[in-house]
Amino acid sequence: MKTIDGLMLKEMFLSGAANINANRESVDALNVFPVPDGDTGTNMCQTMNAAVKDLRERTFPSVYEVANCAAKGALRGARGNSGVILSQILRGFAKGLEGAEEMDAYLLVKALRSGAEMAYKAIMKPKEGTILTVARVTADDIAREAQKTGDLVELFGALINYGNAILKKTPDMLPVLKSAGVVDSGGKGLMTIYAGFYAALTGKPMEDAATAGSGAVGAEFVDDHESLEEIHFAYCTEFLVSHPRPDMKESDVVRLRERLERIGDCVVVVSDMSIVKVHVHTNDPGRALQMALELGELDSIKIDNMLEEFRERMAKRESDLKEYGMVSVALGEGFAEIFKDLLVDKLVDGGQTMNPSIEDLFEAIEATHAKNVFVLPNNTNIILAAQQAAELSKKRVAVLPTKSVPMGIAAAIAFNGEKSFEENVEAMTEAAGRVHTASITYAVRDTSFDGMEIHEGDIMGLIDNKVKRLGNDVQEVARQLMGEMVTPESELITIYAGADTPQEDALALEAYAGETFDMCEVMLHNGGQPLYYYLIAVE
Repeated sequence: MKTIDGLMLKEMFLSGAANINANRESVDALNVFPVPDGDTGTNMCQTMNAAVKDLRERTFPSVYEVANCAAKGALRGARGNSGVILSQILRGFAKGLEGAEEMDAYLLVKALRSGAEMAYKAIMKPKEGTILTVARVTADDIAREAQKTGDLVELFGALINYGNAILKKTPDMLPVLKSAGVVDSGGKGLMTIYAGFYAALTGKPMEDAATAGSGAVGAEFVDDHESLEEIHFAYCTEFLVSHPRPDMKESDVVRLRERLERIGDCVVVVSDMSIVKVHVHTNDPGRALQMALELGELDSIKIDNMLEEFRERMAKRESDLKEYGMVSVALGEGFAEIFKDLLVDKLVDGGQTMNPSIEDLFEAIEATHAKNVFVLPNNTNIILAAQQAAELSKKRVAVLPTKSVPMGIAAAIAFNGEKSFEENVEAMTEAAGRVHTASITYAVRDTSFDGMEIHEGDIMGLIDNKVKRLGNDVQEVARQLMGEMVTPESELITIYAGADTPQEDALALEAYAGETFDMCEVMLHNGGQPLYYYLIAVE
């Protein structure tokens, strides 16, 4: 096979998504950090599902259109660091195919290399031994292989072999992987997707992939353009063929749909043979009407200028914008109330148990109706997604480096609507940086980490996301963490009780803190967070 067309590449993407779905748990199991956070396999699975969502309902003739559609979907739906990196790999892959109808060996190499380069650029401090390494090394290996053969089946077979080989070497690059006895979970996820690509290419259908391409014919389209440049066809044209010719056949309806797809997009043509409903975005509505006249009489004609509608909508939105807005990520009724009291505009569900997607964060930013927006990710695994969401927005957005909910609360408290954007960024970042956060949860798997043997069910105490204590008693671990965190310079201890923490235990811990660290003010709140018994902030 010397070339791949759009139809084949679509099947490959659908098969890749099906394979990561089928193997999600095995990829999750490779996560070294045993806290109950959103895991790599889950995040990559959700990202790929978002990538193929639109592909299921549309047919694209060119490989670039397929890859570009998948990249846009992945970017919007990316969750967690692994999902964001995957979205950048797909974005670069599409860039490497720009303008191409079909993909040959040369373009495959170009796309793979472009994907790896885009992913590396997205990470401020790239680490080797991760999904980045797997993407880069496989691209380089395939570049050398392509000098020997132009057969794409052979090249994808080599891609699987080379990828698995470098994956096995990732423990030698990252000591944390070696001590846990696992390969990199992100790299494994990427190879799982590539394996799905290869299965489709070789005609070895995988479970779930066979029906993945079926979608509702004539599904409705949403006009959600974000810039004038995105509107390639200006006129939204809708009408009915209310009295079709008596001899009209179903093939005539299919032919009308095919002809309309040549002069526009977002084509919907549905019929029960007594009436035909048509929707198309086109620059030549008169021609669309002329085509449909061949089937019968036209009725309920509506033609809207989407360019003018967009200008009016943007002008109204701009005039209604306030100066500042805040978006925060958190989970738990208690935290929701706290951020609401701090005048945070939009709260995005997520954090320890589920990482929100780029689209979730982007929509929250847009929904603030503010010119300038401060985003509080409150989790290390969400910061990268928040930064990508900020890039999508036309607003002025600052993603603050808040790695825990207490850091986000401190940042929100420091906000001052009378100060400039830059002054607020500095003050909020400084306030967040003064907070040290302890979190008490349980281990979800057996592993070795930082020289500690961790067993499933162990009570784990973390300070600033680093495992510091292991035990079998929640209260004792919490007391130990406070003893390690509080210094003579500390002034405030804030305890946030989780959803599964008995009130009497929380009150007992508050009393202990007050008696033991009498130089500090002690506050107790019901955070309501799942899976984490306590979050404890020391400032």
